[in-house]
Amino acid sequence: MSRFDPRGKANRALLAGVSEYDHTAPDPQGVAGQLPAVRHNRTTLEDALHRGGVFGAGEVRTLASPAPDDFTGALRRACREARGLLLLYFAGHAVTSTSGNELHLQMRTARVLTGHGLPGSVSFSQVLGELAESNAEQVVVILDCCYAGNAAGIWHRFDDPKRKKHKILLLMSVQPNRCILGGDADVATPFTRELTGALDAGGEVWLSGLYAAVKERMAAAKYRAEDDDPQRPQALAPPWAPEADVLLAAGPAVPPPPPAGEPWLPRLRALLTRGAGGIGGREVGTGEAGGPGVRAGETGGREADVPNVGAGKAGARKTGVGEADAPNSGAGKAGGWEVGAPRTGARRVGSRKARVRKPATRSGRIVPAVLLALLVTGAGGYGILALTGESALCGPSLELRVLTDPDLEPAIRAAADAYVTSDANTTGDGCRRSGVTVNSAGAVAVVTALGERTDAWQQPREDDNPQRDIGPQPDVWIPATRADVDRVTSAAAREDRVFARLEPQDGPLAYSPVVLAVPKARGTGLDPTGRSLAELLDDLEQADATAELHRSDPESTDSALLATMGLYGDRPGARGAADARAAEQRLARTARPEPSAARLLCTLPGDHAVDGRSTALVPEFLLKTGIGCHPATRVPRVAAYPDDVPGLEPAFVRVRWEDGDRDAEARDDAVDRFRTWLTGTDGRAVLGEHGFRSATGERGLLDAASAPEGLAESVRPARRADPSTMDRALERYGNAHGPGRVLFLLDSSGSMAGRWDGSSGGPGILKQTLPGLGGEDEYGVWAVHGTGDRTHTALLPFGTHERSAAERALDKAEVRDAEADPSGALRDALEFMRERGTDERPQLIVYLTDGEDDGRLAGKALEDVLDRARGAGAPVAMVSLSSSGCDQGRPAPRIAEAGRGRCLDVGDDLVPALHDEVARTGMGEE
Repeated sequence: MSRFDPRGKANRALLAGVSEYDHTAPDPQGVAGQLPAVRHNRTTLEDALHRGGVFGAGEVRTLASPAPDDFTGALRRACREARGLLLLYFAGHAVTSTSGNELHLQMRTARVLTGHGLPGSVSFSQVLGELAESNAEQVVVILDCCYAGNAAGIWHRFDDPKRKKHKILLLMSVQPNRCILGGDADVATPFTRELTGALDAGGEVWLSGLYAAVKERMAAAKYRAEDDDPQRPQALAPPWAPEADVLLAAGPAVPPPPPAGEPWLPRLRALLTRGAGGIGGREVGTGEAGGPGVRAGETGGREADVPNVGAGKAGARKTGVGEADAPNSGAGKAGGWEVGAPRTGARRVGSRKARVRKPATRSGRIVPAVLLALLVTGAGGYGILALTGESALCGPSLELRVLTDPDLEPAIRAAADAYVTSDANTTGDGCRRSGVTVNSAGAVAVVTALGERTDAWQQPREDDNPQRDIGPQPDVWIPATRADVDRVTSAAAREDRVFARLEPQDGPLAYSPVVLAVPKARGTGLDPTGRSLAELLDDLEQADATAELHRSDPESTDSALLATMGLYGDRPGARGAADARAAEQRLARTARPEPSAARLLCTLPGDHAVDGRSTALVPEFLLKTGIGCHPATRVPRVAAYPDDVPGLEPAFVRVRWEDGDRDAEARDDAVDRFRTWLTGTDGRAVLGEHGFRSATGERGLLDAASAPEGLAESVRPARRADPSTMDRALERYGNAHGPGRVLFLLDSSGSMAGRWDGSSGGPGILKQTLPGLGGEDEYGVWAVHGTGDRTHTALLPFGTHERSAAERALDKAEVRDAEADPSGALRDALEFMRERGTDERPQLIVYLTDGEDDGRLAGKALEDVLDRARGAGAPVAMVSLSSSGCDQGRPAPRIAEAGRGRCLDVGDDLVPALHDEVARTGMGEE
């Protein structure tokens, strides 16, 4: 068997880079932190693979911070489609099992639960299982993460009776049991940086040679892992057998720098006479428009001396927003290089897609280019020119940075990709004018950073670093509503100094209403328009008591915040008709809200029964484009249009940064071109493909021909979002999810004697819920006993407590030689919490009992408790230590339902379920 050359086959590359995580420190369940460098990993490696010539158009797919389902779905698709080479790349956080026998790749939703596994992660054994069953002839796995070297041991232990795993080869960024550093926000991580450099070296790059080159480059750079250990890449397993080697790139080479003192004129003559030949015996080529075949400043893995060559100004590197400006940075470029780069090459920027450029004739382009180089360089300079008979001379293109809302990111990214490869972004020579990088961050975090933290964005600090938390300083901001611009402006007016100035374009880019996405089977008979959100929800609940309502995180996306305004009844000039705490109780109980509506729609189909009864508050456009994650199993939905929820009206905002004006003219031109294209026919077409509507008139669909069933042809827009109302709704949401109040009622009557001691007894169960409460939460414990005027005594006074103090109080609890009056104790508890529930903070009453005194919860006494529970604003969790305590007809489930709480008995997983109820109300321990 000869070495494997996959060119011409059906190849696939899947590049998964997790740069953003939902749960990070100081969250005790979070990963160590965000990984902004991984954003560069994705783009630089994708560019290198495109230039390499092994993977064709459409064969390289990137996943930006995927959730586990997104990752495994894309992996399975790649495994099905690949017939030649399948390359899988992962960069992000990873952890090992305690024994070190398993490697867990942590996706965007990753958490670390002590004793409860690693939700949000994908095990490497699972990945191996998928790859072994793939249709690919050869598989290469590249891991850039902590403990990457542990993957080799997992490969060896992998149970593979059919010997399919032997087609899988591994390249790993570090030795086993070592953790690597995350890099910084400006460049790719060290391993991936050297990996792409080696791929760009030119000529045929085989896996064995790639490993050797990366190993050599990293050793020379003296990269360090954690604990100051050397970071040494690993492979499975050198020395390479010839039949096990795989071709990964076959791109053009770049001429080496001339020896010191060698005359430049003979070399230019030689280059001219050879045309598309080589210098120093090496082939010359240009990769794609916007850059040479290798990164500017690199020659076969070596640094190149390129003295200043340019018309007027020459700079150390391309400068722009968020980068340190070099003196006299400017326009000097020659031969596909950004010139003036002393020994370190300028970073290559541009699109990920190769373009076919217009041919150049020797008489029409090459000779003038050489003459121009002679005139520019003068008597002693040296300029490297990519001169072939088939390509134009293209320098690195300026890169625009676009920041947007998480819900809008897929659509804006698709528009940016289309623009970058469009004629509008191409010069007459076939070169790219600019590249566009799109990223998203939580809407509240962006508004706060642009309004109050521009100084830290400009000069990051360890404790305040928007470049790390949000991303690079944007040239363009596309919020989901113009009201965000007003919120930023209002906040900035209170600051002593602001380092960013916003220039919004007149009028929105498009329109998308926020809708109730109702399962089609449950939407029958629902009037879809002309009603408020509260009225629509009442109709749904009356039609089906099991219906669930879901919403993403209002602190992350504007669509969720606008939906929250509807839930709370907030309108301009009004405080809001609904109690925020009560409104939040209408939503389905989840551990954490999803960070975007797209993620919400993708998680619901994970449980078909939940999907079938769940209504989601989402922007309408996602009913067309946000359904690709579970197309086979998802429940079809129709849209209902509440008339009191503002819609999304994405705005185009130019962001100007103080001291960021050295390339202002070129950057302004690039921004203007992108805006003109985006607001024109081509841009509107892309937005229409993603389900958006016209921003004017009857708000018709921009692409009505392909609209999914269940959408209105035209809609009457609700009022526009009001910035002060958005801020007020956000404050109310924070209150409703802020420090909580929990009142525990512990049945202490004589019948509890057999259910008192140990972790499964009454006090022991309550002690296990205390980790769900934090230092700012208020709580207390009542011992319920007695049937006269006094139905309880205080075991723990109501207030804030150290956990140890609360545990000591429960340890002192005693069973009383008395019966209990649950109706009297519950009436007192409901009144006690009602008096305190004037500030919309979350509240909960927990009543734990054996049910032996339920006879006193009957007739008028029960009805009185039910009436009080409905109006108290505090959910009641009824916890029965009897296996039949929550059976239909018993008092406990009726009280829990009236108070919008839960009924739990020993037939449930009682302790974890009760802990979750308490933790949902409290802030939890830090």
